[in-house]
Amino acid sequence: MTFNELVEKVRTMAGKVDASNRDFLAVQVNITGKDSGVFYVKVKDHRINVEPYEYNDRNCAVTMNMTNFNKLLDGKLDPVLAFTTGKLKVDGDVGKALEFSKLLK
Repeated sequence: MTFNELVEKVRTMAGKVDASNRDFLAVQVNITGKDSGVFYVKVKDHRINVEPYEYNDRNCAVTMNMTNFNKLLDGKLDPVLAFTTGKLKVDGDVGKALEFSKLLK
């Protein structure tokens, strides 16, 4: 999977999420490895936006490789386990990172 395909996958998933009861949330996702890149997911005014840019006013940034991020999206990798085993790194509010993982389920 390419980085652009991953961003589209996240956009598609985000389009199916009911964000009507969500507060502001901005998470930057840093994908490492061969198909690396940066994108953000922002919940604001009950809408979810996914864009392939850095987001400076974020709650947190999560860093993973492409394979593990796909496993996380597909429900094959528990976010808490990924964090405790070092497969997922969080810079910023860990609680917001967990909220983000629940948002995409």
